[in-house]
Amino acid sequence: MRHPVSLIRRSLAAGVSSLPLLMAAAPGARAAGMPQLDFHNPLLTGQVVWGAGIFLFFYLALRGWALPRVETVLTNRNQRINGDLDQAHAAKVEADNAVRELNETKKAASAEAQAHLDAVLDQERKAAAARLAELSAKLETEITSAEKAVAAERARALESLKPIASDVAETLVQKLTGSRPDRARIETAVAHQVASEAASRQAIA
Repeated sequence: MRHPVSLIRRSLAAGVSSLPLLMAAAPGARAAGMPQLDFHNPLLTGQVVWGAGIFLFFYLALRGWALPRVETVLTNRNQRINGDLDQAHAAKVEADNAVRELNETKKAASAEAQAHLDAVLDQERKAAAARLAELSAKLETEITSAEKAVAAERARALESLKPIASDVAETLVQKLTGSRPDRARIETAVAHQVASEAASRQAIA
């Protein structure tokens, strides 16, 4: 893209360079019916000279004063725009780096939180398993103790029932036979029967 100042300078230079061609073409133009280009007329010649002088003055003024200032303004404007673009590009790069660092930090924090959560859950599982094992052992001990206590109570109950069973058996035999049976034999039979029932219960358990 061409610079605007360069275009203005080329246009002015082209205008100045076209004056000799215009003067050279004046006789032919007059012959073709254009008296306004008759340079033999002193009035027209003065107008052309004054116009050329004014044009040359404005050309020199533009070239020496206005155009350099315009070029300076445009150059400063381009430099400022380029600087703003560079700053915007640097800001974009910095923002992209900040977003990347933020994503990496977020990912690292998420991984750390997940690892901490896994560790806590593993500790809780181990603690729950230990408590469950302790509770199971305690229940097993209590069940064993209860079974032993029940067995002891059953044995005491059976022992306490032996005299009663012996008395009942002695009374039944006496009523059935009419004679008093041997007390020792009845107690032995009752003890044998109680032992047999206890052995059968243990076998079932």
